[in-house]
Amino acid sequence: MKKISFLLNLLPLFIFSQNGLITSKAMVVSAREEASKIGSDIIKKGGNAFDAMVATELALAVSFPFAGNISGGGFMVYRKANGETGSLDFREKAPIKASKDMFLDKNKNVIPNLSVNGALAVGVPGTIAGIFAVHKKFGKLAFHTLIQPAIDLALKGVVVTEKQEKQIQKYQA
Repeated sequence: MKKISFLLNLLPLFIFSQNGLITSKAMVVSAREEASKIGSDIIKKGGNAFDAMVATELALAVSFPFAGNISGGGFMVYRKANGETGSLDFREKAPIKASKDMFLDKNKNVIPNLSVNGALAVGVPGTIAGIFAVHKKFGKLAFHTLIQPAIDLALKGVVVTEKQEKQIQKYQA
């Protein structure tokens, strides 16, 4: 019965994902409508896909920080209109004082949870460095044009979803 229920739950996904959405120019998709609109507006202002990515990421930092946080990192894989491909790694980095044995005891055994809890578990965020690297290498519009919509969004405020509210409450405890 569980198997049938699982398959029935997947059926709508299968039926509605057959065609997808195809566009001849550009599309911006993110976890929040506000962020996607900001990215789309950047393209309408003459920005390119990289500009839209930067603006959308900054807007997500405001509207959905669990997805668009500036205290993490990321990867970008791209294909430009001319066919050129590449990638950018802006993941978190280990602190300069990190060592290969920092999570081991004197007998070289792993100390449980030391790598995920406490000061030694902290990495140096890469998102902001990544945003600036993308803009420097590929950006078309001035950076202030890309960040201003996120500032405006922060000043205006956003409606949090029920899930966001629960996440916030969980981390406030």
